[in-house]
Amino acid sequence: MADHQEATVTLPSAPASVSTARRYVAGVLADWGLPGGTDTAETVRLIVSELATNAVQHTRGQSPTFTVDVRLDQEQQLRIGVTDSHPRFPRRLPAAVQQDNGRGLVIIRCLTAEYGGRLFFTPTSDGGKTVWISLPWTAQVVAER
Repeated sequence: MADHQEATVTLPSAPASVSTARRYVAGVLADWGLPGGTDTAETVRLIVSELATNAVQHTRGQSPTFTVDVRLDQEQQLRIGVTDSHPRFPRRLPAAVQQDNGRGLVIIRCLTAEYGGRLFFTPTSDGGKTVWISLPWTAQVVAER
C-alpha cells in the first residue's frame, strides 16, 4: 500500500446523504483492508453517520453540500473529515435525558477516544470548517493481487 491513501466525496446536504456517506467510507476502508462487520468498521460507520448528520442538520441551510475526506497516512493513522461551509464550529450541548438529539458530538468524542484517537476541528479557507477524527490504523493490510 502507498504511504498515503486518500478518497473524497461531496454530497448534497440532505438526510439521504448520511447513508451514502456511511456506505462510501465503508467501501473505501474495505478497499484499504478493513473488512466490514468488524467492531472497528462498525464504529467508524457510526462516527461517519454522526458527522454527516451534524453537517446536514446543524448548517441550517447555509451549506448546500458537505464533503467527506478519508485519509490513511503511512498505514498508521486514519483520518476522516466532514467539511461544510457553515462558519460555526460544533460545540457540546447539554443533553437532557429525554432529549432525542444533541448527543452526536459526545458519541463521536467517546468512540474516538475509546479507539485511541481524537476529535478536532479546522477552519476552511472559505469560512467553513472540517470536523476530523483521527484513529490509529489497526486493519490487516489486504494482500496485493
